[in-house]
This record gives sequence, structure tokens and C-alpha cells, in this order.
Amino acid sequence: MAGTLPHAVFVETDVDQSGRAVAWAGELPGCAAAGTTPEEAVARVPGQVSAFVAWLRAHGEPIAEPVGNWYEVERVSATPSPDGSGRAAFSLDDLPPSGDEAATWLRWAELAREELASALDANPDGAGDLAWLASQDRGLVVALGGEAAAADGPGRDPIDRLYAARDALMSVLARPGGSQDGVRRAIRLAIADDLRAAELLRGR
Repeated sequence: MAGTLPHAVFVETDVDQSGRAVAWAGELPGCAAAGTTPEEAVARVPGQVSAFVAWLRAHGEPIAEPVGNWYEVERVSATPSPDGSGRAAFSLDDLPPSGDEAATWLRWAELAREELASALDANPDGAGDLAWLASQDRGLVVALGGEAAAADGPGRDPIDRLYAARDALMSVLARPGGSQDGVRRAIRLAIADDLRAAELLRGR
């Protein structure tokens, strides 16, 4: 019956060592709601899911909004990780995406990247505040077996560093097969954090 289907939420705590929590909608990689507490983040998930689905539909993605209730199924602290991102990994991240899932989610990642590019065009001076995003992308590239972006020398333009790191990440994610460990985690982080960065640049 409509309204009773369970949907999994995965909660990341102490993000950025600030106490901030992020609740991830398991069925929609990249759909994340933030809050000052885990409970607040989880409570925001239904609204964030609606907004995320509306954003995808506006860009031509044929997706139905999940109907039902969202339940927390796992909670993991954001602790320093081998890739240097300091972001949580969930049990769900151990499941490699199917070929169709990977293709779909990579399209979403490109859409999120376009959102960030648009925000950077409007506020290029804000790129200096996004060093964390370039650093995270480089770490994810290495964790996925790729080579870190070379555009990170002293004095390098922050936008160049950001784009070089993201190009490297998208390249390694698009490799044939797409089933290596960490792909699901990297894609959800890429989508969510590009959208978050775009909002920061736009002052939301």
C-alpha cells in the first residue's frame, strides 16, 4: 500500500569534524540531506528526495519519486580514510553498480558538475573556498586506482585545480566495467558535493 514502503537512509556523522550530519537516500546516489544532528538530517530526507527527483526530471531524467517512508538503517562516523577524504563508507557502498546503474549515475554526476560550473561562472572568486572538493576528488581518484590530477602546483588557478581533479575522477569512474570497489561511494560523493558546492557559491 502506498505510503508504507520502507526506504533506507544511511547517516554520516561528524562531517568535517564539525558535528554536522548528512543523511543519504540509499536508492538515489547523491541525494543527501544535512542537519546539525542525525535526527534533523533524517527528518529532511523526504523533502530532499522530492527536490532531487524534481531536479533530475527538469534535466530530462525519467525517474519516479520513491513512495513510502524513509528509515535510518546504518550510522557511520566520518573518519579519516585511506583516500584522504575523511568521509564515511557504508555497507551499501560495497555493492558495485550494474552497468545500467553506473551509466545512469554518471549522467547524474555530469548534471551536478554542470550545476557547479554554472555557479562558478557566476561567482568565480568563490573557487578558492572549494579546495576541499578538489582534494577529495584527487583522493577518490587514487583510491580507485587512477592517477591524481597534475594541475595542483603552487599558484595554480583554483578553478583549474577544481576542474582538473574532477576530470580525473570522471575519467576513472567511466572506465569500462565500472565495478571496482568504491565506485558507488565515489559517485554519490561526487554528485552530492558538487550540488553542495554550487549552493555554497550561490549563497544558499
